[in-house]
Amino acid sequence: MKAAREIIVRPLITEKGTMLKGLGNKYLFSVDKRANKIEIKGAIEEIFEVHVTSVRTIHMPGKKKRMGRFEGKRPDWKKAVVTVKEGESIELFEGV
Repeated sequence: MKAAREIIVRPLITEKGTMLKGLGNKYLFSVDKRANKIEIKGAIEEIFEVHVTSVRTIHMPGKKKRMGRFEGKRPDWKKAVVTVKEGESIELFEGV
C-alpha cells in the first residue's frame, strides 16, 4: 500500500466544492489515478483524523491546448468526492 501523502495529491477548492461542503459535508480532492476508494478513504482518515462515510471517484480527461500551431494535451487526473461523518470537518477547508 502506498503512503497517504502519495495518494492524496491536493485538495480542490472550487465553487462546486464550497457548495458541497455547505450542503452535505463533502470535500473534493485530486488523487492518484491508480488509487482505489479504499486507499483514498484510509489516506483521508490518516491525514485529517476524521471518519469517512463514503468516497466517490471521477476520472477527469485532460484538456487539449494549443500553443501556436502545435497542439498539446494536459494530463488526465482523478477527482474524489469524500463525505465525512456528520459533526466532523476538515480544518483545511474551514477558512474558505
